[in-house]
Amino acid sequence: MITRRGWVRLVLGQSVALGTLRVAMAETSAVPAATAAAIPDKPDNPYKLATFAAAGRTRVGLVLGTRVLDIEGANQHLVQKASVARVAIPNEMRAIIEQYATVSPRLYQIANYFKTNPTAGLPFAFDADKVVYKAPITHPWNVFAIAANYKAHAEGMGGGRADPPAAPAAPAPAGGFDSTAAARIVPDRDAPIFFTKSPRSCIIDPHEPYYIVDGRLRTDYEGEMAIIMGPTPAYRVPRERAHDYVFGYSIMHDISDRGSERLREVSMFPGTNWFDGKSTDRAAPFGPVIVPKEFLPKAVDLRLTTKVNGETKQDARTSELIWDEAHMIGFLTSRLTLYPGDVISSGTPAGTGAERGTFLKPGDVVTIEIEGIGTLTTPFKALSERTGGRPL
Repeated sequence: MITRRGWVRLVLGQSVALGTLRVAMAETSAVPAATAAAIPDKPDNPYKLATFAAAGRTRVGLVLGTRVLDIEGANQHLVQKASVARVAIPNEMRAIIEQYATVSPRLYQIANYFKTNPTAGLPFAFDADKVVYKAPITHPWNVFAIAANYKAHAEGMGGGRADPPAAPAAPAPAGGFDSTAAARIVPDRDAPIFFTKSPRSCIIDPHEPYYIVDGRLRTDYEGEMAIIMGPTPAYRVPRERAHDYVFGYSIMHDISDRGSERLREVSMFPGTNWFDGKSTDRAAPFGPVIVPKEFLPKAVDLRLTTKVNGETKQDARTSELIWDEAHMIGFLTSRLTLYPGDVISSGTPAGTGAERGTFLKPGDVVTIEIEGIGTLTTPFKALSERTGGRPL
């Protein structure tokens, strides 16, 4: 029989035990919080962003050195192993750009966590050189490209329109184009010339082929740095604030046809038909990655090289642009709104085929490399290889 004093001792003992348990639980719960706090949510470890295919599906990835992490899997891993709060991250690049203010702290945490933690054996981590890269943004709302934005290229185009051997009669040089005007341009005063490419019809993935239509013997390469617009729609942006609206940088191949076919004997509109030359099917290879601007502060002065079959054809720096990033964005947004993920292809340097009088043919491979971004490769094939020899 338990006496009154015994009951008191039992209750007190249980209270003490319960208190000890609560202290222990509090200490235990404090450990994950400390672990989470130890992972900085600042851009301390640089990364690149990619859309890639691996293990049978397409993913959005964080490229860290020689490894690429499926962001979805890496995010779940941090929640489980580091007890960080759950953050929803979309599995599509344009949506990530639109939500970057919200998701970037988690992306920074992923990059910082895996700076010191190994990725070997993790099901969401892959060798960066073994995945299949896709165009970073499959269907941006807009793709704009600027004409003659390097002085040496503009001047070279004034005398570089010689026909290749056995080419059909080429149209006359573009009416009204004055290559000498490049030396007189004042970017604050003079407006650039822009054209568009269809995002859906023109953008293709790295390593995907461009098919040269039979008889079109003036297909040309143009390596360009691509500016990717950020999460805030941009309209009437002053030049001094243009960089605030930029998300990052990539590579675009502005494949051009320099007038292989004379489709009109008479035209009411003399001069270059930009649609003919710039908007052919698959004429905008794009990628392989996007570098967020916080990790590429010197984008104003990067080396750009283009090689055809390993031979360097273009070699310049982005500091040579006539209209820089601020002028391009200022001009475009003075006319229309740029949206998250929109692409501005910033122009090509001197050394194109049109300037040299030599053009691309089936079997050629073009590689464009930009310092700090990566390399974009495009093979060129005959259209018959696409159609199995059937006319299209």
